[in-house]
Amino acid sequence: MAKPRKSMIREAKEHPALTEARRVLEVEAAAILGVIEHLDNAFVEAVDLINSSAGRVVTMGLGKSGIICKKISATLASTGTPSFFLHPAEAIHGDLGMIVRGDVVLAISNSGETEELIRLLPSIKRIGAEIVAITGNSSSTLARNADHHLSAAISQEACPLGLAPTASTTATLALGDALAMALLQRKGFKEEDFAFLHPGGKLGKRFLRVGDLMHTGEQVPIVREDTSMHDVIYEMSNKGFGVTAVVDRQRRLEGLVTDGDLRRLLQKDEEILRKSAADCMKPNPVTIDSSELASAALQIMEQRKITSLFIVDEARRVEGIIHIHDLWGLELF
Repeated sequence: MAKPRKSMIREAKEHPALTEARRVLEVEAAAILGVIEHLDNAFVEAVDLINSSAGRVVTMGLGKSGIICKKISATLASTGTPSFFLHPAEAIHGDLGMIVRGDVVLAISNSGETEELIRLLPSIKRIGAEIVAITGNSSSTLARNADHHLSAAISQEACPLGLAPTASTTATLALGDALAMALLQRKGFKEEDFAFLHPGGKLGKRFLRVGDLMHTGEQVPIVREDTSMHDVIYEMSNKGFGVTAVVDRQRRLEGLVTDGDLRRLLQKDEEILRKSAADCMKPNPVTIDSSELASAALQIMEQRKITSLFIVDEARRVEGIIHIHDLWGLELF
C-alpha cells in the first residue's frame, strides 16, 4: 500500500489574517475583563448620580472617543435615560448652551488630557452640571477634576503598531454599556418601556395594545336590541366588519349578529326581516379589554375561528372593535 505524500500529512498552517484576528479579539477581550478589576464604588456613585438627576446625560469626546460617546448616548436614551452627544469643539464655540443645571456630563478621553474637554471643565461646573469622566489614566487632568471617575485603563492596544485606538475604545464602550444597563435595572425599565421607545421595530409591535389598534366612534357597528333586522343588515353592510354589536340602552353589550348568522337564519326563517336584533343575536359574545396585548386578541380570534372582537369596559359598554386584518402582518409573536 502506497504511503501518503508528505504534503498530504503536513499540518496546514493557519492563514495570517486569521491569526491576527484571533490575536486582536483576545487582546480586546482581555481589555474588557480588565475593566472589571477597576470597578469600585465610583461606579455606584455615578449610577446614583445619573438616576437621581432631573437632567440629561450629555456625552462628550473627541475623535474615536466621540464615536463611542454617540453609541453610549444612544444606548442610554433607548433604555430610559435621556441623553445626547455634544461635540467638545462645537461646545467651545457656542453649543455649550445645550448643557443646563442638573445635567450630567459624561466626558470620555483615553488619555484624560484632551485639550477641548479640559478647557470646558470650568464652564461646565459654572453651569451647575456634574461631570463623570471615563479615562484610561486616573492621574489625568480630566480624571482629577471630574466629580466621579471611572477607569477604562488597558494594558495594550490591539493595534500591532500600538497607535490606533482599538482595545481602549472597546473597553470604554463596554463600560458605557455597563453603566446604561445598571441604570436600566435601577429605573425598573421593562420590555414594554423599551417597546414604547421603539414603536417602529419588531419589539414595539409585539407590545402593541388592543387600544392602539381598535376602531372607535362612528366606525363601530352597533345596534339596539329593538333594532329591526332590516336596519341590522344595513349597519353591518355600512360598517364593513361582517358583524354588529347588539347593546341595551346603556350601550352594554348584550350580543352580536354576524354575516354567518344571517345566512343561517335566512335558510330557516323567511320572516327574518320582521324580527328584531334581540330575536336573532348570539348572547354573551367573547370580548377583550383595550389594555390587552394585540397578540392576545389575534390568538383568541385564531383559536375561536372568528374575525372580529368587540372591546368593552368594566361595565361591558362597547368601546371599539378590532378585526383580524388589523393584526395580520404585524409580527406579533
